Amino acid sequence: MKTLRRLIYGEILVAVGFVLLAFLALFLFFDFVDELPALGKASVLDPSRVYGLPQALLYVGLLLPSRVYELLPIAVLIGAVYALVRLAQGSEYTILRTSGLGPWRALRTLLGLGLFFVALTFAIGDYLAPWADRTGQLLKAQYQGRISVGQTGAWLKERQEDTQYSVNVRAMDATGALEGIRIFAFGADGRIRATLSAQRGVIAPDSGEWLLSEVQRRRFEVNAEQQVTATSDTLPTLSWPTGLSVDMVSVALLKPERMRTVDLFGYIQHLQANNQTAQRHEIEFWRKVFYPLSCLVMVVLALPFAYLHFRSSGLAAYVFAGVMIGISFFLLNNVFGYIGNLRDWQPWLAAAAPSMLYSLASLGAFGWLVLKR
Repeated sequence: MKTLRRLIYGEILVAVGFVLLAFLALFLFFDFVDELPALGKASVLDPSRVYGLPQALLYVGLLLPSRVYELLPIAVLIGAVYALVRLAQGSEYTILRTSGLGPWRALRTLLGLGLFFVALTFAIGDYLAPWADRTGQLLKAQYQGRISVGQTGAWLKERQEDTQYSVNVRAMDATGALEGIRIFAFGADGRIRATLSAQRGVIAPDSGEWLLSEVQRRRFEVNAEQQVTATSDTLPTLSWPTGLSVDMVSVALLKPERMRTVDLFGYIQHLQANNQTAQRHEIEFWRKVFYPLSCLVMVVLALPFAYLHFRSSGLAAYVFAGVMIGISFFLLNNVFGYIGNLRDWQPWLAAAAPSMLYSLASLGAFGWLVLKR
């Protein structure tokens, strides 16, 4: 049995490696083309530094782990289909069947290889890809001057005793300093108490306080006659105590799909504790939980191709079918995430629905083609 596993695993691993390299070459070419307009531009922080070809290649290389994470399930499907069809075409799989490789043993063998791909996908998506993405964002920030999401930046909330704070950070530069800070303080009755506007801010690593500079502060007070009086002043610096750490701000400025599972879970808890919607982040959390398991679905989908009967033709057609199935899974995975967010579905259901549908399809194909026929 070890010899059979070594043969099957070796064929599939080589095929998956070639397919993954082909996809990566294509996507990295597109990523490099996207960086061409930025070539030759001077750094915002240091005009003597220019964003050149080495920096563009380094940034594109830092995107590589994310691309591997996104493409690995598709590569597993296409590579497994190619390897199994090639074994069947050369009658090698028929010899393996006569040597005792029954359908259920073949399924267990492929599931063992699928678990390896599950662990690999999880490790890349939860450890290597977030680190590489954050490093790439900081590299771009050294030349573009900031990390931001959209025109309004990131919004966060925090409750301190009887005061609710809404905080807006427009961007973060390469040094970790915050830009374009706006803070709105609301009382227990929902009325606004004060607003703060600061050009820049730094989060103290020891105390966690925000050290704001160029601050404009406005305070609103209500007298006994329910009349509101506003006072404003300008301060060169101001220390604002808060529990919002630099990690929370950086998490809010990064895309949810580029975050670690643990960071996503902690940020979801923070959003829920401050009565903020966390639907999008919950869907991304469950997608990161279920996405590595899709490698198991892919190997089960590939197994029925080994039981097709052909001799001299059909290899390209079946590989093309595997490509179409993989692309459809990738598209359906993204579409269900958007639909679940718009229709307010259960986050785990929106994330797991594509894998469940393809699992049913793979088991149905396995039962009909392998066991029945």
